[in-house]
Amino acid sequence: MALIKSISGIRGTIGGAPGEGLSPLDIVKFTAAYATFIKKITTKKTRYIVVGRDARISGKMVNDIVVGTLTGMGFDVINIGLATTPTTEIAVVAENACGGIILTASHNPKQWNALKLLNENGEFLNDEQGREVLRIAENDEYEFVPVDELGQVFINETYTQKHIDQVLALDLVDVDAISKANLTVAVDAVNSVGGTVIPELLEALGVKNIVQLNCEVTGKFAHTPEPLPENLTQISDLMKSGVADVGFVVDPDVDRLAIVMENGEMFVEEYTLVSIADYVLSQTPGATVSNLSSSRALRDVTEKHGCSYAASAVGEVNVVTLMKETGAVIGGEGNGGVIYPECHYGRDALVGVALFLTLLAKSGKKVSELKAGYPAYAIAKTKIELTPAIDVDKILEAVKEKFASEKITDIDGVKIDFPNSWVHLRKSNTEPIIRIYSEAATMEEANALGDQIKYVITSLI
Repeated sequence: MALIKSISGIRGTIGGAPGEGLSPLDIVKFTAAYATFIKKITTKKTRYIVVGRDARISGKMVNDIVVGTLTGMGFDVINIGLATTPTTEIAVVAENACGGIILTASHNPKQWNALKLLNENGEFLNDEQGREVLRIAENDEYEFVPVDELGQVFINETYTQKHIDQVLALDLVDVDAISKANLTVAVDAVNSVGGTVIPELLEALGVKNIVQLNCEVTGKFAHTPEPLPENLTQISDLMKSGVADVGFVVDPDVDRLAIVMENGEMFVEEYTLVSIADYVLSQTPGATVSNLSSSRALRDVTEKHGCSYAASAVGEVNVVTLMKETGAVIGGEGNGGVIYPECHYGRDALVGVALFLTLLAKSGKKVSELKAGYPAYAIAKTKIELTPAIDVDKILEAVKEKFASEKITDIDGVKIDFPNSWVHLRKSNTEPIIRIYSEAATMEEANALGDQIKYVITSLI
């Protein structure tokens, strides 16, 4: 059993004793704490909270508890049913709601579920806000309303179509070009909510030939749901047979987009954002943002268009904050998360699919030919385990001093930028480990850089 309390919400495995897994009691506790916090900060005169969920087996049970708790706290609930994370974010704004809760454990396996917490802008709570929710929960500082003040529940299952309509209305989405290209598109939605949403989007975009894999909305994931190459052998084998021009893979809550090339090889998640940013910048020049652990390729593409790039601390809320500060026209994270402010400030695989298909259709190229036109980088990820007695902050400070002659960024751990590569060290919030991300021109070089930094840390210890 596992229960992880973080600033972005609460996630855990279903079952077990309270406090050890995501039990019904834990769901009530954290939902009530969130409702208490929202009451304090909201500027809205409504008492609406939007609730949406992915297709996990535990989804209905968790949904019923969350909805009941919110009404017990005096909120009216707009229950949008099975919905993607970005759809729920859009619904919060459209309903003029005080906030929203998304019931999804994202890429975690089926035994997991989670409460992801949104503010009235349909965006994730920031660090300070998340910590306050945790404090309220820890101290049981919430109080349920008397019977005459109980909230009501309103069912509204129209938001998937509204989301699709919003994507179709984007100026840089060219439905006519996509339709004329007569593309065949394969989709792997890991048997979650994307199984209906992505095919419906493709049909609306004019795609006539859709090959569906794992698109039954059962919550019984056909493979490990994180869209990494080792989990995508089925669609890779399908693409190698030549049946489709491009393959799209989404995670259970449809905020991440992985692309498979026509030859069955991975486009690589980092390049989802890179390619879409290249298209957006070619039409609407402006600033871009990604996080410190994302590929340098976005910076290169941005500068090619004569625009400026900035890097934020890791985390969607940090990317969004910096995007607003810099007026970025496109941004996101290297895990396939595209944030396009013209639609909304949240990672959105629907936006990613529509913009990438427009790029592909207008280019007249194969997906592999598009990929060949972008700067070539490879990212390696590893970690070094430490004993609880070791001061991780002191180790990171020593690494920073050792590489003081290089460009150092320390807003989130320590990132060292070398002329042709970089390495990013981040302290885990839950374990005595240092996560190490390294990027270079080849995977061999990236791995070697990661190993070099591990050796340096070991010698410091």
